[in-house]
Amino acid sequence: MEPRPERAILRALDQVAPGSPLREGLDRVLQSGRGGLIVIGDSAEVLNICSGGFLLDAAFTPQRLSELAKMDGAIILAGDSSRIARANVHLVPNPNVPTVETGTRHRTAERVARSLNVPVVAVSESRKEIQVYVGEVRHPLEPASRLLERSNQALQTLERYRNRLTDVTVKLSALEVEDLVTLRDVIEVLQRSEMVVRIAAEIERNLVELGSDGRLVRLQLDELMGGLRDDRKLLIRDYYEADAGFRIDEAMQALAALDDEALFEGEILAKTLRLGSSVTDLDENLETRGFRLLSKLPRVPPPLIDRVVDQFGSFNRVLRASVEELEAIDGLGSNRAQSVKESLTRLAEGSILERYRRD
Repeated sequence: MEPRPERAILRALDQVAPGSPLREGLDRVLQSGRGGLIVIGDSAEVLNICSGGFLLDAAFTPQRLSELAKMDGAIILAGDSSRIARANVHLVPNPNVPTVETGTRHRTAERVARSLNVPVVAVSESRKEIQVYVGEVRHPLEPASRLLERSNQALQTLERYRNRLTDVTVKLSALEVEDLVTLRDVIEVLQRSEMVVRIAAEIERNLVELGSDGRLVRLQLDELMGGLRDDRKLLIRDYYEADAGFRIDEAMQALAALDDEALFEGEILAKTLRLGSSVTDLDENLETRGFRLLSKLPRVPPPLIDRVVDQFGSFNRVLRASVEELEAIDGLGSNRAQSVKESLTRLAEGSILERYRRD
């Protein structure tokens, strides 16, 4: 199976990220004032469009790439960039493949990438830039300083959205404890969480291209995103109507497929995720199953949470359950049942207090 376009370009960008041997070699070519055409992949399809040149089959080093770029022909690398397969090769791609490029080197690069679906890198000596072609995608490599500046700006935006998400999530938790949740409350949290995930995805892409230069950005991103993706999935499990044809994975895919405009249409989001009744009323009262809140309890693993929810059906029935009723669940002995009951009480009280503290 061929990789999806987004995955293919990210994999290619990872190979040419700062800190990688291939990026060092490309920078050497650029700094020496030369151009180059490098194909990352030596499959039979690639070799079929190669003419002339010579077989090298040598371990890749940045120095070798820089020296071989002194010749006019293309350089063929192994798919993982670990070896240089051929050098000084004349590439003869299908001339009927469309291209928007004008220069000979870039036209060849685009045609090879489109027809063979392999990453091709073109180094322009006149424009002093590096272009990566993967399938239909053409991606110019930006300086690390520019990527870092953009990533830091995105982190600031992400932090603001994350803080707002925390506020609405705390509110939802208190409403769940008090059994006062409406469809509107659930939708607001899902909208906020999905926007946070989408902003993080933009930063993730920058991090792939930044390579080793993005370590500090990665640490900040991981801190801001801690536990969010799991909470979002558990929240959907709390409220969506599951059946044999629509399980949690399908719900997550449906959420990701919504464009930004549809995401902020409450009725569209509710119908897409099958939240509430068939006639969408944003003020409809809902009852949480409790997956998300129960995941906050210490030393209660997901399989045990599933059994608790299966037994009681809703979080409020779990909250009102006696120690004896909890103890009857497989995997909850006397001591653990007592611990769960005490933890539930603290969770309920803490959720309500935290909501009014923020208000």
